[in-house]
Amino acid sequence: MSADLVIDMLTKALQLSLLIASPMLLFGLVIGLIISIFQSVTQIQEMTLTFIPKIIGVIVAVMLFAPWMTDKIMTYTIQLFSNLNTYIGK
Repeated sequence: MSADLVIDMLTKALQLSLLIASPMLLFGLVIGLIISIFQSVTQIQEMTLTFIPKIIGVIVAVMLFAPWMTDKIMTYTIQLFSNLNTYIGK
């Protein structure tokens, strides 16, 4: 197994990880931004106000995107195992 192959596999795995995590991160970011705007408008400066809505938003994102995330992970895993003899060598 060459170093280029290992770097390519690691790059693909990291890209997949970022792609799968992005919906949850975006939901948390948008909810945090909305709550921050609400806090600045109403002048409520409670730090714990943001945690529960963000957690709920991330849970909703997981429920909405779970089939898509599972499909991406399964596709990557099937592709990884189908090319296993290429990675091991001949």
